[in-house]
Parts: sequence; C-alpha cells; structure tokens
Amino acid sequence: MAGLSPSVRFVIATIVIDAIGFGIIIPVTPRLLMEVGGLDIAQAARFGGALSLLYAGFQFLLGPVMGNLGDRFGRRPVLLGSLAGFSLNFALMAFAPSLTWLLIGQAIAGIFGGTYGPAQAALADISKAEDRARVFGMVGAAFGIGFVIGPVIGGLLGEYGHRVPFLVAAGLAALNFVYGLTVFPETLSPANRRPFDWRRANPFGAFKNLGKLPGITRLGLVLLVWQISSLIYPLTWSYYLIAGFGASGATIGWTLAFVGISMALIQIFLTGRAVQRFGERKVAMFGLLGATLAYAGFLFGPHWHWALVLSIFMPLQSLVQPSLAALVSKRGQADNQGEVQGFTASIMSLGSIIAPLLLNPVLAYFSGPAAPIFAPGAAFIIAALMSLLALVWVARVA
Repeated sequence: MAGLSPSVRFVIATIVIDAIGFGIIIPVTPRLLMEVGGLDIAQAARFGGALSLLYAGFQFLLGPVMGNLGDRFGRRPVLLGSLAGFSLNFALMAFAPSLTWLLIGQAIAGIFGGTYGPAQAALADISKAEDRARVFGMVGAAFGIGFVIGPVIGGLLGEYGHRVPFLVAAGLAALNFVYGLTVFPETLSPANRRPFDWRRANPFGAFKNLGKLPGITRLGLVLLVWQISSLIYPLTWSYYLIAGFGASGATIGWTLAFVGISMALIQIFLTGRAVQRFGERKVAMFGLLGATLAYAGFLFGPHWHWALVLSIFMPLQSLVQPSLAALVSKRGQADNQGEVQGFTASIMSLGSIIAPLLLNPVLAYFSGPAAPIFAPGAAFIIAALMSLLALVWVARVA
C-alpha cells in the first residue's frame, strides 16, 4: 500500500481484517449452532438467519446515528468504536454456553455498528467525486482479499474446534483497534462538521431528509434489493454445501476463497477502468446481469464443483457495490457524507433484515423432510429475481 495516505491505508487494513474476521467464522458457524443448541442442519439454518436478522435490525436503527455522529465528531472515534464492538462480539460468541449468548453477541455487534459506513465516509472525505468508484472499488477488493484468507483459515482452524476461529476473529479486531489508535488521523475537517440532530439520526428522519436529493430514493431501492440478493452467499452458502453435499469446513473455506479471489481481481484491475469508460450506472448494470445468471445457475448445480463452472459470471457482481456506492455518494455534500453513508448503511441493513426472512426459510424448507423435492439451492432463485429487479431499476437511474 505504498504511496497511500495513512487514512486510506488504515481503512483498507480495517476492511481486510474485518472481512477475515467474518470469513473465519463462516465455515464453522453451522456446526457451532448444531453443537451449542443441539440442532439439525435445517434448524441451524433457521437460527443462523435469526442471528443475521438481529444484527441487521440494530444496524437499521443505529446506522444513521453512527453516520450523524461521524458528521459531528469525526470518523475516527466512530470507526474505532465499531472495531471495539466487533472484538467484544466475537469474544462472546467464542465462549457462548448457549444460543442465548450467541444472540447477545450479535446484538452487541449491531449496536456498535459495522465498519463500512464510517470507512466509506472517511474515504469520501479525502477523495474527489470522480474517483470514488475507484476508491470504493479498493474497499471491495480489500473485502475480497480478506474473504479469501478468512474462510480458508476458518476451515483449517475449525478442525481444532468450532470455537477457535471466533477467538482468532476477536483477536484480529482488537489488534486492528490498537492499530487505528496509533495511525488513523481524523479525515473530517472541523469546517465540514455539523451539529448532531436526532431528527436526522434515525432511519425515518434520514430517509425524509435525504429523499430531497435527486435520484436518491430510486438508488435506495436499488441498494435494498441488491443487498437482499447479494446476501445469498454469507447467509446460505455453508448450509447449502452441508445440506446438499455434506461438505466439510475446509471445503466451504476453499470455495469461498475461490469466490473472493475472483472478485478481488475484478475490483482491483477492472472496476476503476470500467467506470471511467462507461460510467457507474452501466457498470452496475453489467455486474447485476452477471449476478443474475450466476444465481440462477446454482439451482441446477449437481455438486459444489458447479461453482467453478459459474466462475465466468460470479466475479462480475463485484462491480455492483462500488458503482452503486459512488452513485449515492455523489448525491451528497462535504458536510453530510456521514449521513449519506449512514443512509446507505440503513438501507443495506433493511435488506439484511429482509434477506434471512426470505432466503434461510426457503433453504431450510427445501432441505428438510417435508419438502416436495430436495433442492437446497432453491434460495438462489430468490436472489436471482432480486438481482434482476435491481437491474431493471438501476437502468432508470440518471
């Protein structure tokens, strides 16, 4: 990361370590739920959806609060607070004696908020509008790199116990917190700060205030349905491979690593160039088309190796998020980027609330004994329809 400012280096490192932390636990979460709660795989899929729902609910309510706090006090305290919350969450889940404690850990993570909103607000502070798709693409690539490393480590560590990856994730988040204390400078100048206003620091007030910006409502709808669609991997992939093919934690880790590598390469080498030539809207449309084709293909996959066949289309979806993020960010000004990113975080959290209510029950039903046909890949059809809807809507965005 030579040549990058300390702020950009820290943000990228934060996203990498954050993605590693989340990726580490994906291969072992289903079996941890089965062990702690005495659940079968269908029940574990439902409870995994409940965990995601709890986290997303708190994120939806508190995303605008975090964004408005960032606009008032700066990005540094908000981002560091998020990292501290995630470390505590992973530690609680590592030692959880019951399913209730797993729920408490997820609630804490949701209360403290995710790192993406504050991170992207910090990058918006220090980048030009025309460069934001490229910069946000770097964030996506950082996530892809972390997501490559995380599941592989998680699959290997899971062989020593289902709780070991959670301990490592807690340690990584704590180390990143210490790193931020020492190197991360504030990116929001005092001149661009504004008073904190509770009327704007809630999802409904934020929607009302930012709804005045041109095109923001339609972009919010696109982000919503895309978030529902894109969550098919973190919400169902582990359960899909276990239910459909009896895959091990190592296999789950390697397949996720394959997806992460391909997406990271696209975002590093293609996103910025494609946006400069074709614009954010067309690049997002192209990525959504690739995602729709890939999701539809999983319903017919006879084996997890089918993911390798779909690799032609899967990486293209990594073009979507940075392009949409840049379109949204351009609607904001210097003094409300935190609010804009908080709005984005709330929209994505709302999608994260809806997604487990749609995807996990479908996977659980078609993986259980009452299903008319055994089809654990059925949830991918919902993802494909949502991606197609996002494609239609983004085509109408100026």
